[in-house]
Amino acid sequence: MKVITIGNKGVKTATIGGKGQLCLIAGPCVIESESLCLTIAEELKRITDKLGVGFIFKASFDKANRSSGESFRGPGLKEGMRILAEVRRQLKAPVVSDIHLPEQAGPAAEVLDMIQIPAFLARQTDLVEAAGRTNKCIQVKKAQFMAPWDMKNVIAKIVAQGNDQIVLVERGSSFGYNRLVCDMCAIPQMRELGYPVIMDATHATQQPGGLGKTTGGSAELAKVLARAATAAGADGVFLETHPEPAKALSDAASMLPLREIEGLLKSCLGIRQCLA
Repeated sequence: MKVITIGNKGVKTATIGGKGQLCLIAGPCVIESESLCLTIAEELKRITDKLGVGFIFKASFDKANRSSGESFRGPGLKEGMRILAEVRRQLKAPVVSDIHLPEQAGPAAEVLDMIQIPAFLARQTDLVEAAGRTNKCIQVKKAQFMAPWDMKNVIAKIVAQGNDQIVLVERGSSFGYNRLVCDMCAIPQMRELGYPVIMDATHATQQPGGLGKTTGGSAELAKVLARAATAAGADGVFLETHPEPAKALSDAASMLPLREIEGLLKSCLGIRQCLA
C-alpha cells in the first residue's frame, strides 16, 4: 500500500495511508468568502493539531454540477485560487479543490497541494490525464456508476503521465430515485489497487436533486458512514462542514456543523488506531 504525503514549501504535511494514521480532508462545500474559509480552516487546524491527525483543507472554487442552474457556484478559478492560497499561507495547511476542465489543471496546480477529480468526471480521460501531468497528488472520487475495481483504469491513466501520487475516494453508488447506497466492501477492494482510500462521508448521504432544485442529505448519517468506513479500513475521512449548515450556499442538508467535527474525529481516530 502506497503512503502519500501531501504538502511542502512551508506547510505542515499530511500523511494518507500507513498503520494507525488518519487524515481529515474537510472544509465548506464551496468557497463562500475568504473570511469563512479562514474561520473554518483555523478551527479544523486546531482540532487536527490537538489530535495528531493529518489535515488538508478543501473548498470548491466552482460547483459545476449543481442540481439547478440558479444555484450558487462559487467565485471562479482566479478568485478561488487566490483565497485558497491565502488559507494555505495563513494556516500553513495543504489545500485541495476540484477541477472540471483540462485547462483548469495548470492554474490550479500553481496553488493546490492536491487536485481532486469529481465523481461524475472520473472517466473523463482528458481531464484525468491533464491533472496527472501536473505531478500533484490526484484525488479521484469513484463515480457513482462505477464498481470499485473499475478504478484501476483511472489509476492507469494517471500513472501513464508519470504520476503515482494518487488517492481514491468512496462516495456511494447510484441506486436511483435520488438515493445513494454505500457498500463498505468498496473500501478494501479499492485499497487492493495499491493506493490509499478516503471516505467522503457527507456526499455519500446525498439524495441528488432530492429537494427539487437542491440536493438532500443527512449530517447524522454522515457520522455513521465516517465511523463505519474507518472500521472498514479507510485511510481518512472527507467531511464538508460549516459553522451554520442551514445557511450554507451548497449542500446544506448534508453539511456537518463545525462544532461536531472534533467528537467525530476522536471516534474515527480511535477506530483507526485499533486496526493498526
